[in-house]
Amino acid sequence: YTTQVQRVPSFIPEDKSYALLSTMLLSLLKRASVLCLVLIFAAASADEDTVLVKVDVQLAPGKENSFVLEVHPSWAPLGAERFLNLVDGNGINGKPAPDISGDAFWKGLRFFRVVKGFVAQFGIASKHDVSAIWREAKMKDDPVIESNKRGTIVFATSGADSRTSQMFLNFADNTNLDGMGFAPFGKVVKGMEETAEKIFDGYGERPDQSKIQDEGNRYLKKDFPNLSYVKRVQRINSLEDAKGEEEGNKEL
Repeated sequence: YTTQVQRVPSFIPEDKSYALLSTMLLSLLKRASVLCLVLIFAAASADEDTVLVKVDVQLAPGKENSFVLEVHPSWAPLGAERFLNLVDGNGINGKPAPDISGDAFWKGLRFFRVVKGFVAQFGIASKHDVSAIWREAKMKDDPVIESNKRGTIVFATSGADSRTSQMFLNFADNTNLDGMGFAPFGKVVKGMEETAEKIFDGYGERPDQSKIQDEGNRYLKKDFPNLSYVKRVQRINSLEDAKGEEEGNKEL
């Protein structure tokens, strides 16, 4: 007898279709490989591009201490750039501007809004002619890559593309801020408990920001004399360079 061989429907396309499919798959694999390399490079360089910045703080009369920030440009490139420009004495365009940046910006800068368990806000220069320039220097928003965890530093914002020079430290995991566009650009890696969380919080949110902008430290010294303030800010090469904070109540 004759055995009839039935043809089983093939799931393999004809030659031309198969070649096209192969080309598409190879293209997708190449793109996936490139993406993987980019992600690997980003992960590898995330730690390499960090910058350490030491912030010396006058916590109270006779009591000075410091904390160290680790700035991550990969988290928020524009925010990190603005902060480091302020640290390095550069202006809005990134060029040296010692009359509005560096010590001219940081020295005497008050932590004017400090809410225990929430944030410590600062970043309005002590002199009106300096703060007025930065008030108008608005930045584009960075996407939120890192969450607003305890110890992170973030630029304040009043809406889309409105960041200037005001920033705050998170005293808790304020992850609800992530969805509001607050993009951390660094974190405290030393001195959180010893210094950052010891910043004077007795006035809460009472200081008026518009008066600070207009009158600077003249207003704050008169009405809120106990505010903690920045003494100096500088880049450091390693945590070993940040000496003295363990001393705690340093007499000045």
